[in-house]
Amino acid sequence: MSRRVAKRARLWRKHCLVLTRSRNDARCGPQLNCFVQERYLPYVRTYKSSWQTDETVLRIHILPKLGGLALDEIKTDAISELINGMRADGYASGTINRVIVILRYIYNLARKWKAPGGSENPAAGLSVGPDVQRNRFLSELEAEALVRSINSDENQTAARAIMMLLLTGARRNEITFAKWDYVDWKNKTLLVPKSKSGRPRVIALNQSAIALLTVTPRIDGNPFIFPSPISGRPSASLHFPWDRIRKRADLTDVRLHDLRHSFASFLVNRGVSLYVVQGLLGHLHARTTQRYAHLTQETLTGAADLIQEVVAFPGVSSVASPST
Repeated sequence: MSRRVAKRARLWRKHCLVLTRSRNDARCGPQLNCFVQERYLPYVRTYKSSWQTDETVLRIHILPKLGGLALDEIKTDAISELINGMRADGYASGTINRVIVILRYIYNLARKWKAPGGSENPAAGLSVGPDVQRNRFLSELEAEALVRSINSDENQTAARAIMMLLLTGARRNEITFAKWDYVDWKNKTLLVPKSKSGRPRVIALNQSAIALLTVTPRIDGNPFIFPSPISGRPSASLHFPWDRIRKRADLTDVRLHDLRHSFASFLVNRGVSLYVVQGLLGHLHARTTQRYAHLTQETLTGAADLIQEVVAFPGVSSVASPST
């Protein structure tokens, strides 16, 4: 454990001890903030490959609203209010479902560990809605607007990480947790020691990605390519810089993961086979890649026109399109 992590853990323990001692109601257990930092996150880090996603959801959505309450002070109504607020703000059903699932799991663990205030699960009665598959693909004009917004952002470390996502189609954590040692300059690849599938993979780096890495400054003693200028650690979510960048580009409905969708779409529409795109995205199964592929109407029309090389209506070259 690094000195920074050990110091942070000591501060959290001290903070939680003060809060627990200061509570007037002896029946109340630890605050959700403390339980998450002291028990939940250390536990899921030991086995859950997506624990960073849990940490991000907790930090952005759950703890700002519920973190200051003791475990037995959080009722189903409070969680419902949080969920309704997220729906009103336009969050996807998948994000909302993740909030419910994480809270349910936290309370299941609290009961298992016999944590004070954790005997009842306020998230147990909440149903997880259908996770609607939502695919949003950037047009070329939208991509140009996005690149301009990225280049003008005040946080260039985060902006470069977002640009790398657009250039490579990589997953967020594959870029935010990338280290300089993972770059193979000769073969133009970026190693991902453990991908979503649990296996290592390499990301192909095009000339633009190589150029971006070349101008990215290195910080002495810091192994990460895109560390937070504040903490020196990876900015796992990129939530705030991304929200700022997409709003400036007038792309408020575009999610960060949609850059991966768009990467696949741009390649498919230029004739790259799904098999090759599958390899670039690191998918184990072709059916996963098919969900990301998006053919524009221009591509479909162009493909339909190819039949004329075999069969054509007489005089087709001189026939004008009917007026509308």
